[in-house]
Amino acid sequence: MKHSAPRGRQLKRLAGLSAAAAVAGLLAAPSSVAAQAPADPGTPPGVDEVASTPNLNQVAFLPKTGPFATSYNTDWAFQGEYAFGGNYNGFTVYDVSDPKAPTVAAQVLCPGSQNDVSVSGNLLFLGTDSQRTNDSCDNAASTSTAPGDRWEGIKVFDISDPATPRYVKSVKTTCGSHTQTLVPGKAGDDSIYLYVSSYNLAGADQPNCALPHDKISIVRVPRTDPAAAAVVATPVLFPDGGNPGGPANQAPTTGCHDITAYPEKDLAAGACMGDGVLFDISVRSAPRVITTVRDTENFAFWHSATFNNNATKVVFTDELGGGGMATCNPEIGPHRGADAIYDIVGRGSDRKLEFRSYFKIPRTNTDTENCVAHNGSLVPVPGRDIMVQAWYQGGVSVWDFTDSRNPKEIAYWERGPISATQFVLGGSWSAYWYNGFIYSNDIAKGVDVLELKDIRTNPARRARTDEFNAQTQDNYRNW
Repeated sequence: MKHSAPRGRQLKRLAGLSAAAAVAGLLAAPSSVAAQAPADPGTPPGVDEVASTPNLNQVAFLPKTGPFATSYNTDWAFQGEYAFGGNYNGFTVYDVSDPKAPTVAAQVLCPGSQNDVSVSGNLLFLGTDSQRTNDSCDNAASTSTAPGDRWEGIKVFDISDPATPRYVKSVKTTCGSHTQTLVPGKAGDDSIYLYVSSYNLAGADQPNCALPHDKISIVRVPRTDPAAAAVVATPVLFPDGGNPGGPANQAPTTGCHDITAYPEKDLAAGACMGDGVLFDISVRSAPRVITTVRDTENFAFWHSATFNNNATKVVFTDELGGGGMATCNPEIGPHRGADAIYDIVGRGSDRKLEFRSYFKIPRTNTDTENCVAHNGSLVPVPGRDIMVQAWYQGGVSVWDFTDSRNPKEIAYWERGPISATQFVLGGSWSAYWYNGFIYSNDIAKGVDVLELKDIRTNPARRARTDEFNAQTQDNYRNW
């Protein structure tokens, strides 16, 4: 069955929450900025207790509310004075004109995991990676076994007025959209290209996601006519089938989890389950694999990638256990579930990725906390390679990898476990630097705003950008 593109009448926008809903949200989570205990790497904080180094402090907290209170928070995008936070039930528009007092400007109820978000100009893109009954925002999980009765992919919204987002267009993609990477067209091409990453984790044929699935979908969105958005290419990235899987719980490659583009450099780095990939994206609709790399000893699931500002290094993350395990403990050790730092060596088509070292937070979490490397971004300090990163219930870490072989943590902030007696999923999904502050989207709790005050990072406090998508890196020297 073919569904027409959703229109405004099908969009449920919750600009003003009821008093009862607001109170419920406040009761479900801490109501204010928590008192912070001194950092003690040897002793995990207690339930909901906050611990940090003195140079990283929480300055605001906003709990989840309304229909999002009981579903997971996910990724971030930023534009001007607004932050757009994904949630399995839709997305929230936050007014962050005062970072120390963020407010909810709008909530858009539009269910479908993971609802990762990207923004560009007047457009917002929402990724759906769960099979739904239709492409409207009034949908449910589909139980049909007929591929034509299931929808997943990209939803396009007009955010000319961020307080009243308007649904414009849907684009169905093979295997849905676990994540999407926004890549602007080159000179003379006023288009946005979305590199849609998706994968078949089950290792068996699924409706909408038949094997082999060795490709990505590329959606072209004309800025002047976003309703004309369509899939323009589905390049096969792994004609040899990619990594077949192996030891250390290593996932076979049946697609990509995440791709980070650096458009100015015509480069992209892909985290593709069992493979790390470096791409040439000089032709936006035809990315070309330059080189691939594998780690058969320690990496289980290549999850995401971040370039340093000079595009001479890539930090890959390993999401051991899919984010649903306690892996920051002595049993797992310092290398599995960690970041891996690679230098880019050589030139042009002869470039290679050379491993230099691992980085993992130097703290032990409890066995009731999910903790593993997750989403982060650069802190814009000229001349240094510094990254802020989410580690789920491991908290938020700021670390320096200027010396690729000797990365060091310089700050951290974490909230203690949700429960001391049973495993409960939670923690920071994404922690990104935006215009002087760090914004963390906590899966279970809500939004944490952190302020970093450190002589090593103070130059970053003056850096400003009008738009930020973590998977679309800009040269921050141009900010």
